[in-house]
Amino acid sequence: MDANSEDITVNSWKDLCDRLYDNSWQPSLGRYRANFAFRGINDKTHSLVSRFSRTTGNLSHLEYHLLRNFRKYAGVKYKDSLTSDWRVLTLGQHYGLPTRLIDWTYSPFIAVHFATADVAKYDKDGIIWKVDFVKVNNLLPEPLKNVLGEIGSNTFTVEMLEEAVPNLKDFDNLSENPLVVFFEPPSIDDRIVNQFAFFSVASNPTLKLNDWLKSHPETYQKIIIPSELKWEIRDKLDQANITERLLFPGLDGLAKWLERHYTPKN
Repeated sequence: MDANSEDITVNSWKDLCDRLYDNSWQPSLGRYRANFAFRGINDKTHSLVSRFSRTTGNLSHLEYHLLRNFRKYAGVKYKDSLTSDWRVLTLGQHYGLPTRLIDWTYSPFIAVHFATADVAKYDKDGIIWKVDFVKVNNLLPEPLKNVLGEIGSNTFTVEMLEEAVPNLKDFDNLSENPLVVFFEPPSIDDRIVNQFAFFSVASNPTLKLNDWLKSHPETYQKIIIPSELKWEIRDKLDQANITERLLFPGLDGLAKWLERHYTPKN
């Protein structure tokens, strides 16, 4: 991926598809298997910040209290799922707790779904953040790189993070400079599986990820979806079955899909 100097604004569905799959060819594998994380946002002016940062601002000390009380009150049912800071973060993020994690997907079209799902924002340009997580891995210190090398993986799992840095304090103290790691959560339910989901986590709970990425321009691209293209893109995603009904299994997803599907274009 070339250094990012300008946003890429697409002008058609075909142009969007081409841009999403730019640099996906892997010569060593002879396959189209890209090392990209995708995140779709319905308004290009929104920053890449975690729910924790949006909720608490710069009050990073509140993270300890949120995680401690989530673990305390989650109940016996989840006891075995909350055995480390990484698992508390993951389960908390999944159920709506403000955490330092940010949601990503391996699927470019699922990212496009989230950039076009809210018809109330069809007057706003959307954006797809496309991050090369292998290049992000190359910026990590040895304890984390070593675990990836031993496993022969490009992506962390919760178990790998637990081995390299057992708790958040260890992670935050690994480097004087902010670190960013992408990792796959356990398959807690069909929502995570269907969304092809994984997370980014920073060694500073209030880090603005877009600022960090700007300091490492070789790691990312931004694809802008003009507002006038959103209806066409949305209709084509629906026909490809990239909808709330698939991504949020259950009646809540069905209701979200029907609400949007029957919203008139006006």
